[in-house]
Amino acid sequence: MGDKDTNTTSRRSFLTKAAGAALVTALPSAAQNAAPSKIAATAKSAAVSKRKRPLNVLFFMSDDMRPELASYNSRFNVHSPNIDALGAHGVRFDRNYCQFPLCNPSRSSLFTGHLPRETGVLGNSAAVVKAHPEWMTLPHLFREYGYTTLRSGKLFHAGLDDPQAWTVFDGDVESMHPTTIGTKMDLPRVQIPMPNGDMPPLPDNARADHSDEILVLEGNGEGAGDYLVADLAIKFLQQVAADPDKPFFVGCGFSKPHSPPQAPQRFFNMYDPAKIQLPPDFAAWPTVPPSFPKAAIRPHNADLFIGRGASESEAKQVIRAYLASISWADWNLGRVVAELERLKLRDNTVIVFVADHGYQLGEKGKWSKAGSLFEGGTRIPLIIDMPGAKGNGRACTRMIQSLDIYRTMCELAQLDVPTGVEGTSLVPLLHDPRGAKWDSSAYSIWSEDGKTIHGTAVRTEQWRYAEYGKDASNGAMLFDVHADPMELTNLADDPKHTATRAELSKLVNAYSYPA
Repeated sequence: MGDKDTNTTSRRSFLTKAAGAALVTALPSAAQNAAPSKIAATAKSAAVSKRKRPLNVLFFMSDDMRPELASYNSRFNVHSPNIDALGAHGVRFDRNYCQFPLCNPSRSSLFTGHLPRETGVLGNSAAVVKAHPEWMTLPHLFREYGYTTLRSGKLFHAGLDDPQAWTVFDGDVESMHPTTIGTKMDLPRVQIPMPNGDMPPLPDNARADHSDEILVLEGNGEGAGDYLVADLAIKFLQQVAADPDKPFFVGCGFSKPHSPPQAPQRFFNMYDPAKIQLPPDFAAWPTVPPSFPKAAIRPHNADLFIGRGASESEAKQVIRAYLASISWADWNLGRVVAELERLKLRDNTVIVFVADHGYQLGEKGKWSKAGSLFEGGTRIPLIIDMPGAKGNGRACTRMIQSLDIYRTMCELAQLDVPTGVEGTSLVPLLHDPRGAKWDSSAYSIWSEDGKTIHGTAVRTEQWRYAEYGKDASNGAMLFDVHADPMELTNLADDPKHTATRAELSKLVNAYSYPA
């Protein structure tokens, strides 16, 4: 554990000592999570060489994007050449997990380096910077070290940003002011009977009409949200290039494929709905399979098919739209990376791409991320392209968490890590993706009321285990993810796996209910 000595993180002090800044490699104990964010100097990591110039950062995020990408073996053969190229140039992490399957809690954990149960942010209404003003968010830390920090689009959850993190802060993500949202695709909606035989009427409310639709854009999507996000990020890169002696942290957050799915027509044309295969556990309505806990599937969808059932034909159209949204986000990301290269900034810039959480596309009748402690809801892409990393061009299959990103970025940029920050630096895996000595598990939690932990999942190399309620009072799930990647068979009550369940239950309880 690092010592408690503190230092001043001013621009002047950083720029004079950047090449030899002390690094943090040891993990603090869980009990330190609530400690104020003093910056502790510790021994330098041997994994990062001294750099003559401070490292720049280009930090991409996408909303609701499960790893449905070609380089992640997309089951729908997604067209994602730019993200794939980023992974081929850097290190692609194939087993990265979010800490909470909902926008605000996940992003709050990632950008503070604290567990959701420590942030207390368990819903989409609380700002972590107001709940914990003593903590320093990741972009704020970079700003304190003299970086120009600029944000285009959605990094923090909408309306809950950290104004102190950015050199220029022009308000919320909605300040992009899109001039077009596209044309609603005209798809017939049919009434689908519920499992109990009831035939509810089709919903008629503004929220469902806004979220539960498919939007087609003209041209390349000029004037639409994510197009403007990429344009602004390009503008920011041009601005920072004019001052090459000052390092930068540019955040670029795309909102797609978050509902409503939206993309130009040419991206829809990449996918034939007739060729889309629905998941083997597809259901018209949210459905709890036999032997699964009732709490595993929320009774109502939150994003798509709100208050109505999904016909197979419309489900395929919605999946097509989700895939088109991913391909459009990929195209916009490619525009930004191309500008980074044109400005000759890439050789001294670490590029990060990550999503906030995953998504279910009709598996067990669910069309959302909220409440999902399955692979679909919690597994997300993560790519880190670090200039000079020995592992570049390779994939890493070790278990990691988005919680690890904060410490990783600090070590790469040679910034001291604030006391109490959790997670484990991924720098060793950037140099050796095999991670022969890596032995970590990934955790995700869920809260229905924004106050109480209602479910906790742990992911190990072979198993996914989730408990609902303390001591699994509301049930449990256990999957052998190698033998059952679609999570169709719950082994929690199988006598053959009693010992495995007991060991995983200890991990869950230690994580969510520490002594």
